[in-house]
Formats: sequence, structure tokens, C-alpha cells
Amino acid sequence: MLKIFQALSQCLAHYTSLFVIGIAVVTFFFPHLFDWVRGNTQTVILGIIMLTMGLTLTTADFKILARRPLDIFIGACAQFVIMPCVAYLLVHVWHLDPALALGILLVGCCPGGVSSNIMSYLCHGDVAFSVGMTCASTLLAPVMTPLLMQLTAGEIIHIDAVGMFTNILIVTILPVAIGCTLNYLYSRRTWFPTLQSLMPGISVTCLAIIVGGVISTVHDDLVARGLMLFLWTFAVVFCHNSLGYLLGYMAGRLARFNTAKKRTISIEVGMQNAGLATVLATNFFAAQPLAVLPCAISCAWHSISGTILAGIYLKCDMQKENKRREQK
Repeated sequence: MLKIFQALSQCLAHYTSLFVIGIAVVTFFFPHLFDWVRGNTQTVILGIIMLTMGLTLTTADFKILARRPLDIFIGACAQFVIMPCVAYLLVHVWHLDPALALGILLVGCCPGGVSSNIMSYLCHGDVAFSVGMTCASTLLAPVMTPLLMQLTAGEIIHIDAVGMFTNILIVTILPVAIGCTLNYLYSRRTWFPTLQSLMPGISVTCLAIIVGGVISTVHDDLVARGLMLFLWTFAVVFCHNSLGYLLGYMAGRLARFNTAKKRTISIEVGMQNAGLATVLATNFFAAQPLAVLPCAISCAWHSISGTILAGIYLKCDMQKENKRREQK
């Protein structure tokens, strides 16, 4: 039975985007399935995702913050400058509805996504650098996300910066700290690696549940305003994400990073913790229910686009290898 769960976990990790999209489609036709994913329930589910991240982190992962401070500093600056600025630009160029604007700004101001580490591994990026960037942006998020939201969205709606700071501490830092502590205490136990192997599946399932809850919340608006609302929102999410990848890669070139680092920083900058954005939108902008829509679309699209980008990088490697063989 355990092997079945492990295989299922690996399957969910490989097909994250398909599973999340599948749940979203099912929820659209049966919105009451995820009516229970509201408020504190949604917060707890995100906490579980962050706990799974903590359970896979070791002290060695945090040591990179001290060993490569310049790399991490450049990565963190790129993360918290590029994505909020791009989001702010898109909001004003596209004249977005205030609710949708809040959603895309939240995605832009959140830290890097957990699955970015997997994408960096798949495209032969610098995985240690990826983990270090994720750790750094997550640790900075309680301060940077409320601050950036105040700067970018303060003109749209009142931002409860202190409440947001506390909420991010509870749903990100605390679960990650608990997971890291458990990893430190029990990593040598024979059963712990087995537990860790189940974490990807649990994380993906929780992400899909959050997306299901969002679709359930905005279902009536989607039905009333039709396909154009979804397509318009997706177009903004697509531009935000794609520009994040492009500008992240350019930041790596300016910093004279090697190929592996440039790939990693592009993925880290482009892929955001949209699950956190979803929970924050629900908790702090309940009066603007459509604010969660860009967050939910980002949850699914970032996984798809990250996989596509990793594939493009691998194809570039194959082409270079073929040219080398031809020259020989």
C-alpha cells in the first residue's frame, strides 16, 4: 500500500499542472465540491504545503545563504524588484479592473514558488542556488510582500500591512520552521525518507484543493461574465510570468552568471508562490472576490510554463551537443 502512495506521489509531482487544471475544470461544473475551502481552512492547507517544503530542507540548504551571499542577494533583488514592477506596469497599461489588479499585484509581490526547485533540476540549473533563492525569498516575504503591496496597491485599496505580515509568518515561516526542525531531529530514522517521498503528492493535492476553492468562490462571476473574463485574466498572467522569465534571465546575464545560474534565476523570478497569493487575497480582499482569480490561474499556469521552459533549455543543450558532435 505504501508503494502505491509513493508511486501516486511521484505521478502527481510529474503531472502537477494537469491535475490542478483537472480539478479546476471539475469544480467549474460542480462548484459545491470545494465550498468548504474558505478562510481558515484555506490557510491551513497552504500551511501544509509549506510544511512539506520544510520537511525536505536540511541545514545544508540554509548554509548556501552564508556561502554564496552575493548570488542570493542578486537573486532576491531580482525577485522582489522585477515581478512587482512588471505587475504594476501591466495593471496600468491594461487598465485592469481593481479586483483583478489586486490579484496580479499580489502574485508579483509574493516570494518564489516551491516547484521552481524541481524545474531548476529538470533543466540542469543550479539546484543549490534555486533552493537558496527560495529560502531567502520565503524568509523575506513577511516584510517584503506587505511593503511592496503598500507601494503598488495602496492607491487601489487600504492594505493591512501588519495583518499581512502576521498572516505570512503563520502560513509560511512557522510551517517551514516546524518542517526543518522535524527534518533535523528525525532525518536519520529509517522511516523519514519514506515520509519525505510522499510530500510532493501531498503538496500538489493541497495546491489543487486551493485552486478548487478559488474556482468555487468566483464561479458565479465566471458564469455571468463569460469566457472573456478568464481569457483576459489569463493573458495578463501569461505576460507577467513570461516577462518574469525573460527579465530574470537578463538579470543573470548582467550579473555574469554561468548558464546554470541564469536558468535558475529566470525560473525563480518567473515562478511565484501563487498559493500564498491566493490565501492573502481571500483573507485580506474578501470584498473583491475576483482578486483570487489571477492567483488561481497563476497556480496552474506557472507549473505548465515552468515545465515548458525547462524543456526549451534542455532542447538548447541537445542542439549544442549535436553541433559539437558534427564538428568532431
